Amino acid sequence: MTKRDYYEILGINKNASKDEIKKTYKKLALKYHPDRNKEKGAEEKFKEISEAYAVLSDDTKKQQYDTYGHAGFDQRYSQEDIFRGADFGSVFEDLFGESSNIFDMFFGGNFNRGRRQRRGNDLQYNLTIDFEEAAFGIDKEVTINKDIECSKCQGSGAEHGELEQCSTCQGSGMQKRTQRTPFGMFQTTTTCGNCNGEGEVSKKVCLNCNGNGVEKKSKKIKIKIPKGIDNGQFLRIRGEGQDIKNGSSGDLIVVVNVKAHKYFTRDENNIHLDFPISFSQAALGDEVKVPTLEKEVKMKIPSGTQSHTLFRLKGKGIEDVNGYGKGDEFVRVIVKTPSKTNKKQKELFDSLAKENKEKLKIEKGFLDKVKDVFG
Repeated sequence: MTKRDYYEILGINKNASKDEIKKTYKKLALKYHPDRNKEKGAEEKFKEISEAYAVLSDDTKKQQYDTYGHAGFDQRYSQEDIFRGADFGSVFEDLFGESSNIFDMFFGGNFNRGRRQRRGNDLQYNLTIDFEEAAFGIDKEVTINKDIECSKCQGSGAEHGELEQCSTCQGSGMQKRTQRTPFGMFQTTTTCGNCNGEGEVSKKVCLNCNGNGVEKKSKKIKIKIPKGIDNGQFLRIRGEGQDIKNGSSGDLIVVVNVKAHKYFTRDENNIHLDFPISFSQAALGDEVKVPTLEKEVKMKIPSGTQSHTLFRLKGKGIEDVNGYGKGDEFVRVIVKTPSKTNKKQKELFDSLAKENKEKLKIEKGFLDKVKDVFG
């Protein structure tokens, strides 16, 4: 089934301001709220306009939707992600005089009888690796301190795992409240505060975790570092974040820091190297062995090479982390002038200097003639 355009659903154009988007949604929410509108299809209509508002009222989500449309946007955001963080509270407070949790309505209340899945927090771990490890990839094992499911109560928070029905919501996990407003009687449904929507509470609190369902422990986690990863990039390890009572685990976010190399520098997937050569090698030419990340390779220095000339070794860089080919190695030769010379070397340099002076005289005479021609 093809989803309708969010702008079309709200009846606004792409240049609508945040205030216009909110004002339009308020009007439509009042019209289609299922506690007020009992007509067939009102509930689905209300959910549709709320989804459109959740996306278009959020700058990041709106930009993603404008760029990729439904096809790309829905690949990046789950249904829960779309509603998470959206500002529905102020809208319903203006309309009905109280805040309403739209997330619970869609994923734990009247619109979906199943209870909303709670999720633990994500954890961040900063991992420092060597330049070569980033280039070729490596498996690392790290130790992190995190909340882990209680070993005594298996995460229930109850001694021996014994639970009983919540007396506040009679096991439904939800609480209903009816309020009179200028528009009539409205009923709102929210998560039960006593059992947090679980419908059950502990008969006796677990002494090991004090009823939290989790305990703080160290855990060793294996991380596969892909070849080609760059400094500042991160990896998401699903389910290795914080555990939470009666919910799913968060993720572990591994931020990779790559140490600088002694000789190489990186520019995207290319690497750069400064390589010293002698004056005679630059003047006469030579074949030299140049280091790469894997092994030494031969590189030809043509005669008359100037200092800081750049040579390219194709395919000797770093493999792209997404598998899109390999970079190159760029070698910049630096001609080194000898700081000390012996007698024989001095004689050779003197002889060379004299030849250069004669050459300069010829060149100067030629330039003078050119000046005479052109004035």
